Formats: sequence, C-alpha cells, structure tokens
Amino acid sequence: MAIRFLPPNLVNQIAAGEVVERPASAVKELIENAVDAGATRIDLTLNDGGKSLIVVVDNGSGMTPRDLEVAVERHATSKLPSDDLVDIGFLGFRGEALPAIGSISRLTITSRTSDAESAWYMMVAGGQKQGPVPAPHPRGTRVEVRDLFYATPARLKFLKAATTELTYVIDVVERLAMAHPEIAFSVTADGKSRLNLPAAHTQGDLFDTHLERLTAILGKEFGANAVPVAAEREGLKLYGYIGLPTLNRGNAMAQYLFVNGRPVRDRMLQGAVRAAYQDVLASNRHPYVALFLDVPRSEVDVNVHPAKAEVRFRDAGVVRGLLIGAIRHTLAESGHRASSSVATAALGAFQPGSLPFAKPFATRPAQAYGAARALESIGAATGLAESPALFMPQPSAPNTQDDVASSGAFPLGVARAQVHETYIVAQTGDGIVIVDQHAAHERLLYERMKQALANGGIQRQILLIPEVVEMDETRAGRVLARVGEMADLGLVLEPFGTGAIAVREVPALMGDGDVAGLLHDLADELAEWDQAVSLQDRLADVCGTMACHSAVRAGRRLNPPEMNALLRQMEVTPNSGQCNHGRPTYVELKLADIERLFGRR
Repeated sequence: MAIRFLPPNLVNQIAAGEVVERPASAVKELIENAVDAGATRIDLTLNDGGKSLIVVVDNGSGMTPRDLEVAVERHATSKLPSDDLVDIGFLGFRGEALPAIGSISRLTITSRTSDAESAWYMMVAGGQKQGPVPAPHPRGTRVEVRDLFYATPARLKFLKAATTELTYVIDVVERLAMAHPEIAFSVTADGKSRLNLPAAHTQGDLFDTHLERLTAILGKEFGANAVPVAAEREGLKLYGYIGLPTLNRGNAMAQYLFVNGRPVRDRMLQGAVRAAYQDVLASNRHPYVALFLDVPRSEVDVNVHPAKAEVRFRDAGVVRGLLIGAIRHTLAESGHRASSSVATAALGAFQPGSLPFAKPFATRPAQAYGAARALESIGAATGLAESPALFMPQPSAPNTQDDVASSGAFPLGVARAQVHETYIVAQTGDGIVIVDQHAAHERLLYERMKQALANGGIQRQILLIPEVVEMDETRAGRVLARVGEMADLGLVLEPFGTGAIAVREVPALMGDGDVAGLLHDLADELAEWDQAVSLQDRLADVCGTMACHSAVRAGRRLNPPEMNALLRQMEVTPNSGQCNHGRPTYVELKLADIERLFGRR
C-alpha cells in the first residue's frame, strides 16, 4: 500500500481524539484559553452534559480578525513566547485546541479587543471555516461548541449519560478555579445554576485567597480543619493546604495537585502524599490535599501527555522529598489537634429522634432527651468503641494541684474521671475532652520509638524469665529469619523448639505489653511482605505494630496523676490527635454545644 499524506481535516480529527476525549476535555481547553487571555470572569453554559452545547464567555483581552483566522489553524499559537517547547508559561495553545474542536463540532467564536470598534465572528463546522465578519459583542470572547463529535459519531457511543458528563465538567472547572481564586467562575447546566464561585475577596496573602476558594469548593469542614503548607528547596516552591489526618475519606478524589498553576494527576505526586501520611492514616483512607508547586520551566516538561494532565520533572527525587518533608513537618506542627468533624459527628448522634423513649415524653423539651444518652452515643459516633454503652463515671480522687481553676491552662484540660476503664474525661476551660487512652498512648509510644531510632536505636530491657511464644512452624520460621533486624528494633529472639520462639529482650518502651500478640501480628505482616523487603523499609508498620501492643490497654484503671500525665504528653507530641491508623484519639465538646443539648441555649 502506498504511503500518502492525510487530508487536513482528518489530521485535525486525529488531533481532536488526542485532546478532546469528552465534553470536559473541550471545556478544559476553552477555559484555559480564557485564563491565558487575562479574564477575571468566566461563565460556562452547557446542555445535555456538554454533548449538544458548550458556551464559554470571558472578559479577557479578546482577539483581532487576524487572530481569529490564525487561531483555528493547526500549529499556530500566541501562547508560546519563544521557539523553545520547554519554555511554556501559559495553560493553553489557542491555535491547537480550537482547530481540533472545530473539526468534530460546530464551532463559533465571537471576540472583541478593548480598542476595537466592533467584535468579529468566526465559524468552523466539521473543519470548514467561514468568516471573520463583524458582530456585536462586548470586550472579551464567546466560544460556542454545538453538537460535539457530530463529525465523528463513533466517539459519541463512548460518552456516558449527561449527568455523568456534567460531573466531569464540574470537576474540571473546580480544579481550574482552585488554581485561580482571583477569577470568578460560574456553570449553568440545562438552565440551572450548578456552580457559582465569585472571585476571592480576602484582602490578604496568597494563602488567604486560596483558602477562601478551597473552602467554597471543598466545604466549610475543610476550611476549619486545613493547615497551611509552605516550603522551598532548590528553586522549587510548595504552598497550599492539607487536611488533618482525622479528616479523611475512602478515596483520593479530594487530592488536588497543581504544577505551575496547571491541574495535574501525577502518580509520583500522589505517591508522595500517601507516603507523607503513612504514619497517621490507615492504608485504606485518603487525606484532603490542595497543594501548589511552582517549578522553573526548565525543570519540568508539561508535554508528556496530550491533555497535559501529567508532567515529568528533571529531578523527581527533589520534588518527592520536598512534598513528603513539607507535609510531615506541617502535620507534626499541628501537634495534638484533631479535626472538628469528630466532635460534629458526636453531637450529630445526640439527635432526640433516634431515642427509643423520645416519643412518650414529647411534651418535654426534646433537647433534654438528646443529652440523656449523649455519653452512651459518643463511642458509636466517633468510632472509638465497637458498640454504644452507658458511661458510668468513676469519681477521681481530689487533686489539689490541678483544680478546676487550672483546667483552662491546658489545651486538653484536667482529668476528672475514667469511664469504663477505657476513656478519660477531662475538663477544659470551655468544655470537656474525652480521650481514648489506648489510642492516645499508642501514638505517644509510636512517636517515641521513631525518635529513639533516629537517635541511635531503641533501648532494650532483659526479661527476668524469657517469654515463650508458640505458633505453627511456618510462621515461626518467618519471624526467626529476621532475628537480626528484630534485634535492631529492640526484640531479641531465639528458637525454642519446633514452632516456638523465646523472647529474651523487648523494647524498654514496651513495659508489660502483649509480647505474644506482637509476635503473632509480626508473623502475619511478614507473610504479606516480600522477603527481599527489609524491616527498615517497613519501619513505620513495624513500629506501629509494636506501639499498639505496648500501649496501655483498654480496661486498665488509671489514677488521676497517670491520666493527667497522658494528657500533658499528648499536648507536646506531634500527631497525637490521631492514632497510627488515623482514628481520633480524643473528642472535644464545647460547653456551648453541651448547653444546647440540654436546652440551655
């Protein structure tokens, strides 16, 4: 078969297949063009999820008649300042996206510059061009795309329902709006307003404007529980916000990453976020993240993906190290702070309608019955207990050192009782705090183990009588194969017959912890790991398991000095607001909320 040149229209359709996968792809290209044009307001209108109509209107700089003619041609752009493809300082290539979209739809463009007497109109239908001709329009540009993929009907079969396509479109707009809080965005779908984001009005620095926009998109819960990130290294600048570990979800859809203002979905960056949260979040939970990375143009290639959704860094190791280090430092700086959503969930469980005895006493204030089972519901509301049970406080002995007046001097207050020998109830200056003693102590031990390893190793204590742990021969052999690495972590083991292990020494931090349970769990974890992986590579997992079995157990009675000592240590320990699995270690209830439960407000 002879080699031949493809006709221009077919070339454009092939390019469209690379750039325009669905309506959201076209929307992305058109909005990026509007951002590049210096718009301060961008309005998007859609019908049928964008399949039948997409209209993008902006108040940017506009285009001249010559610009319009060139913009719908292949390989023409005003957005590349030089002939260096690496030196890309803009989001879009107006001369690349428009001809691709015009080859598969009915495209019209109306645009006017600030010094022009009138606007100009251009039409492209299935690759055929008409215009430009004069037309009425204010300063800016209006791009209208009708019947997307009408020229390539086979692609229409791969599109999803209109509601699904609209979801993709809104996600694209929200990501671009996060990167540009100074621009107002709106989305109207089938005559209904679906998104309205005014330009950020905060009179402050970049952090304030970004938080205002992020809160508008991710919700007030994120705004109340986000902590700022700021770091620089070797010409790279990282800033943005991350959520506290106790504010998490079951998927990574709330992770937003931007490189030089461009939204990206980069596996390396997402992996760095997961690694940074490894110590404070379970593997099946995902944090809220909105991070912006500024990189010199020469250090990043944005052309490795047709839609520029992925990037390639010249030195990926530096970028990864910057992200992990900055996030971990920020989380450590947040100290014992936990998400306010934990308390909100607890208070939400106190609704009177859920109480079995609320109806017979309907003539009395409903709030009083919500409070009647407040302590009973708190375990279920926060996930701190497997089943709700009525908390029966055990009164603590008087403590002259930490009296009521001093409770406001400590963030986590002063211990007043231990209930069910599992939870510590403390009084703060403006409310109460309920602490899961096992989860809190587990985090404290975990952080101390990490610090000990960083300072030269974990101190060991010799058992007066070695503890013999029995298990099947395979599992025992798996543990004994790592005795050298175990010793580095404070566990001195030796074989003790078939399927048995003698424990000679344990970490000093372990105290009277559950040695047998620890070895059984380590045997299970080793079965899941590749034998070539060293325990140093899985240090966080091993230390987490050791801390869990060393922590004070639920069911152990603590005296007032012990309870207060635990609270004081939490206040000065990084990440103590959550255990190693991302669950909250305490719940704080403000006095005003408690008063509302009892109808006092």
